Amino acid sequence: MTRPGFVHQALCYGSDEGFLDGAASFALDGLHAGDTVLAVLAPRNIGLLTRALGRRSCEVEFVRADDWYGCPSRTLGRYHAYCAERGTDRAGRPSRVRIIGEPVWQGRTEWETRAWMRYESLVDVAFAGTGHRLLCPYDTRVLPAAVVRSATRTHPELALGAGGATPSDRYADPADFCAECDAAEPGELPAGRDDIPFDRDRSAHVRHALRSYARALWVPEQRTHDMVAAVHEVVVNSVRHGGGRGVLRLRNDREYVICEVCDIGAVKPTTPAPPFPGHLPPGRARPRDVGGASVERSAHGDLRSRGLGRALYFKRAGTV
Repeated sequence: MTRPGFVHQALCYGSDEGFLDGAASFALDGLHAGDTVLAVLAPRNIGLLTRALGRRSCEVEFVRADDWYGCPSRTLGRYHAYCAERGTDRAGRPSRVRIIGEPVWQGRTEWETRAWMRYESLVDVAFAGTGHRLLCPYDTRVLPAAVVRSATRTHPELALGAGGATPSDRYADPADFCAECDAAEPGELPAGRDDIPFDRDRSAHVRHALRSYARALWVPEQRTHDMVAAVHEVVVNSVRHGGGRGVLRLRNDREYVICEVCDIGAVKPTTPAPPFPGHLPPGRARPRDVGGASVERSAHGDLRSRGLGRALYFKRAGTV
């Protein structure tokens, strides 16, 4: 595979042999070409690929998928930073990175699954114009049919094994696919007793109230700090670039603290909103949305734009 441009393929396999037909040939093609090869896989597939590559496996960097695939925007930013760091050789010439990246789908809620589908689509935006290669394995033996179907819509090509590939006739433009994901999200939260109004002079009050809310739920201290910092950034952006006032709505369930920042000031935007708000890494985001990307990476979960606001979902405990 020597053609220029970014290549993003889905490898839908139903056997160990099917996985190795695609993944081993993909890795060996990269090693023969002098590419940097990274394999982010489930432990079992790391073992399979290591044995298949034999002595050459020491030339591949292996990472456990559950150590890498925590938060979609953080994962995308991590891949972007990895490729940027290894995208040139010692002489400063462009160098290609080849990745086998296996998302973690097990144990995800419905909206978490949708967020990871969106991530797969946004990969094409984040790496557009690069010469890197990304192969995403999908195990049809264990994954829900809807997840496997989504691979044909988020990957321009489908790997056929032994280095072959075919265009996906179901591939959707990332803007269209992400719009479908957004349309499936619930609407804005209704007003409630925990709502916190804010304006230009009440950002400190928002921080204090949110900190108290999190502590009452026994959210770990570091997670509380991250939550307060991320929500404060969205509130400040709302005041500066929105109507100057709004409301922070707080809710929680067994897994998440939900913080929705709604802009209720009347204002007519002077510039169009950036595409894919809060999802692209800073190096690929438009200037107005760099803060959104940093917010989502600190959110330990997902950031959604809906209506006049943004909703941030924070894990109540544990790590992402």
